[in-house]
Amino acid sequence: MTDNLDKSPADTPPSGPTFSKTSVPAGGPEAIRAIPVRHYGRWASAVIVVALLVALGYAFSQGNIQWHTVGDQLFESSVVKGAGRTLLISVLAMIVGVVLGILLAVMRLSKNPVTSSVAWLYIWFFRGTPVYVQLLLWFNLALIFPVLNLGPIYKNEMTDVMTPFMCALLGLGLNEAAYMAEICRAGLLAVDEGQTEAAHALGMSHAKTLRRIVIPQAMRVIVPPTGNEFINMLKTSSLVYAVTYNELLRSTSAIGSTSYAVMEMLFVASIWYLAMTSVFSVFQYYLERYYARGSSRSLPPTVFQKIQLNLFSKGSLRGAV
Repeated sequence: MTDNLDKSPADTPPSGPTFSKTSVPAGGPEAIRAIPVRHYGRWASAVIVVALLVALGYAFSQGNIQWHTVGDQLFESSVVKGAGRTLLISVLAMIVGVVLGILLAVMRLSKNPVTSSVAWLYIWFFRGTPVYVQLLLWFNLALIFPVLNLGPIYKNEMTDVMTPFMCALLGLGLNEAAYMAEICRAGLLAVDEGQTEAAHALGMSHAKTLRRIVIPQAMRVIVPPTGNEFINMLKTSSLVYAVTYNELLRSTSAIGSTSYAVMEMLFVASIWYLAMTSVFSVFQYYLERYYARGSSRSLPPTVFQKIQLNLFSKGSLRGAV
């Protein structure tokens, strides 16, 4: 038995649809021209925002502001010293807040009901009262305790002890400790309990487990809000004006009240605050990037890497068009 073979000539075109040789270009397929979608709403919103900024700038240029006074007083000696005192009180108060906040967070998580209750009461009081009120309480503490008597250790008049610097340090630092306690507690709770159990199985004590295992891992959660708290501390330090501490705002206000350049000196203070917060915002970004190494495979780009990426991406798009 033989198979049915196709006896048709080999050059006979097969049945079915035919294709023209001219349908495919000789040099290959034609490149696709991608036409971007036009977003008219974006252009309209951009024009509105630019117009508002121009109007705002024009309004300030026409106002009764002596801009040359702002430039002349920006680096005046008392202003620079006031900015240094602002930075000093902010750093010291933040150190007090971080150290005491870690201690309060550990006390809050303790199984001891006494220490846990004391930590809760501390956080409840200092978070529930304004910083301004706390500063005034420290400043007027001599009204209820005229003498600070610690027995044979120390004894002095309360007015000599509660200097403006001490009032500012205690008012800002103790208030910050309440917020740092909650931040640290959230960071400690973010660490998996299996880490603690594994450390205890290896024979580590509770204190050593916290120091060697839990706290290093919790830093990834603690660092970002701590940076925000410090930047907020730089601005909150202006409240110590109430306790006569000669920081940046008080220094500029003193010059403004004597020279009648009140608004100009407020602009000077704002420029200094913006400069300090901007510098520490950059430090915060790199600190967060450092502690993100153990949680993400690729680190977020730095500022210079972002600029370089944007330049190269725009250049590649131009070449493609």
